[in-house]
Amino acid sequence: MTKTILIRNARLVNRGKIREADLLIRNGRIEKIEGGIRAQTDITLDARGLFVIPGIIDDQVHFREPGLTHKADIFTESRAAVAGGVTSFMEMPNVVPPSVSQDLLEEKYRIAERTALANYSFYMGATNDNYDEVLRTDPKRICGIKIFMGSSTGNMLVDNTRALERLFADAPTLIATHCEDEASVRNNLEQYKARFGDTLTARFHPRIRNVKACLLSSSLAIQLARRHNTRLHILHISTKNELDLFDSSIPLSQKRITSEVCVHHMHFHAGHYARYGNLIKCNPAIKSRAHRDALLPALLDGRLDVIATDHAPHTWEEKSHPYLQAPAGLPLVQHGLNVMLEFYHAGKITIEQIVDKMCHAPAVAFKIRERGFLEEGYWADLAIIDPEHRWQVQADNIYYKCGWSPFTGKTFRGKVLSTVVSGHLAWHQGLFHEEKMGERLMFNR
Repeated sequence: MTKTILIRNARLVNRGKIREADLLIRNGRIEKIEGGIRAQTDITLDARGLFVIPGIIDDQVHFREPGLTHKADIFTESRAAVAGGVTSFMEMPNVVPPSVSQDLLEEKYRIAERTALANYSFYMGATNDNYDEVLRTDPKRICGIKIFMGSSTGNMLVDNTRALERLFADAPTLIATHCEDEASVRNNLEQYKARFGDTLTARFHPRIRNVKACLLSSSLAIQLARRHNTRLHILHISTKNELDLFDSSIPLSQKRITSEVCVHHMHFHAGHYARYGNLIKCNPAIKSRAHRDALLPALLDGRLDVIATDHAPHTWEEKSHPYLQAPAGLPLVQHGLNVMLEFYHAGKITIEQIVDKMCHAPAVAFKIRERGFLEEGYWADLAIIDPEHRWQVQADNIYYKCGWSPFTGKTFRGKVLSTVVSGHLAWHQGLFHEEKMGERLMFNR
């Protein structure tokens, strides 16, 4: 049973404004927002001088369960998410076995019901030959359908033209795509292997998985979506060349084609491979400074809609392999907000804009029911943040199962002090409280 919580003296960040008020949580929901609330409560928190934001909704994570739990699992990674202010996640189907049938998908929901400290949803995976299973997807209970239009971790490439046409034409709900042109990537890889062989390192990654590969595939996805009026969401945009594919003049709630940008593509650039090597090898690749620097302005002007992490952990041993054998992906869900707070402290984005893109926009784009805003009657998903608190990422405060982060040793300014998930105080003063798990996300479709 959830406890009654009163948060006093909060600076509430919601719908582009900051408002000072108290916030009362009862039966898992926000019951009242106003000044000077008087109520009998189980827990009272003083948030004077702190921001209270809606819980972050991360629309792209890889928690590796089932089948890859040496890297991560739903229990460990959802805890890391909550420590970073993420109250809801949408997880990808490239596990073992992949989530390409309704039965396999529901098995993940059963795992999450037992072990996910955050709220959860899971994508249905598409393949070249599971059209009938995809069409059984319930739009009200599933976040979307994932199509890999370029191969990445998990070998779920959909490259059959007829299969793509049918999926885009008949999908019962949102399609989310990984867009990299497979022929371009394979051709580039063979050319670089012929020239450099085993001496290839991560610095070649953005040349192999290059700008052309991203643009060709994103353009194809948009062409298919326009032809069939598909609700399309393109994940992890990483190049300035793709930005003009998206329309900033349409309100997000009315868009049929939306886009996501990830924190690592806005933070790192190709010059960082010399320091981090395989640790920042990911798909699509982190590219040049010019591409990186174009992403934040596009986010602010509305061409890019949603911020996510694409949290994708691997073990340190796996990442220590030579470039060609090292897997792509890096752990980020605990530190995504901290990356954005770096931009905030640099004066490049406001806290209101961060909340809009990490909390409001995912809720609107995916039509998540009663989440993503600090509103009376909504589920009580929120994080209490001290924007000035300085802390260093160290082994003992990294909660990923893989145990490492590209930010180890870095001092961040801004810290999540408390996280409330569906009315439950799940993270507070450096401790997890696991008496109650998160809830399954539902959708207004």
